Amino acid sequence: MTLPKILITRPWPKGAQAYMQAKYDVTVNDSGVPLTHDQLIQAMSDYDCVCSSLGDQMDAAVFAVPNARARMIGHYGAGYENIDVAAAKAAGITVSNTPDVLTDATADIALMLMLMTSRRASEGERQLRAGQWKGWGTTALMGQSLEGKTLGLVGFGRIAQATAEKAARALGMKIAYYSRRQASADVEAALDAHYVPSLDGLAAVADVLSLHTPGGAETRHMVDARLLGLMKPTAILINTARGSVVKEDDLAEALKAGTIWAAGLDVYEHEPDVHPALLPLTNAVLLPHLGSATVETREAMGMRAATNVDLFFAGEPVRDRVA
Repeated sequence: MTLPKILITRPWPKGAQAYMQAKYDVTVNDSGVPLTHDQLIQAMSDYDCVCSSLGDQMDAAVFAVPNARARMIGHYGAGYENIDVAAAKAAGITVSNTPDVLTDATADIALMLMLMTSRRASEGERQLRAGQWKGWGTTALMGQSLEGKTLGLVGFGRIAQATAEKAARALGMKIAYYSRRQASADVEAALDAHYVPSLDGLAAVADVLSLHTPGGAETRHMVDARLLGLMKPTAILINTARGSVVKEDDLAEALKAGTIWAAGLDVYEHEPDVHPALLPLTNAVLLPHLGSATVETREAMGMRAATNVDLFFAGEPVRDRVA
């Protein structure tokens, strides 16, 4: 029996990758260099399934390959805005993702960014490492307490709700949120969360504005100079969602001008490139997309992707199908 040929575009954690190699004819791109657009197009002719990851630009041209051999994209990641889902669907190609398993890990990063920005931890560490710390001082590196402050969540899905629960319990924060659809009364009651019917309204009342929206055209540059201008000068912006949600040059200007107090970012519009205007800012905490980066979470993501591949080749409904 001929095993399905599968391309994994970037190495997976050992356990999940070994599982796939035991069941399929697997090729892993372990070069450390992302596949080019032309290589992705060629992969559609060479493999039965391509297991993509963030950074693989699976656009309409990839799915326009005549008589493509690949009938599935088993994406490793919850977000899939790098994949033209409509084009895949039109070509009859199944696309799956890996939701749920990275909820807590990403919420933890959101909390870490809140604490690092509010207490100026990154700024303080840079001073210490540079030999600029002169010892404890009564007014040195004073930050802000988050106790009793309002956490405003833009989007109210699984990660946002986990962030709300952790922030309320651990930090004593009040919870407000804006979403296209209001949550049920039970969910609001469980999290003691207050719905704000507009993004502008949430930006105006939030002490910390945390982004939890998908990427794509609908949310691109949702946070721009206008919205930043509605925020309190003591407010903090947190982004663990997608880099494209924030207009980064506007954010850099707002941080330099003191329009807002600080920002904590884990994602960027043109990863791995970071907007150069953000790099020198002491009130910007910049992490290298660590949201799901725990051993446990990354293995779980791999196994979730593997399960979707298993279901597809068994002829059964794919659990996390998005196209």
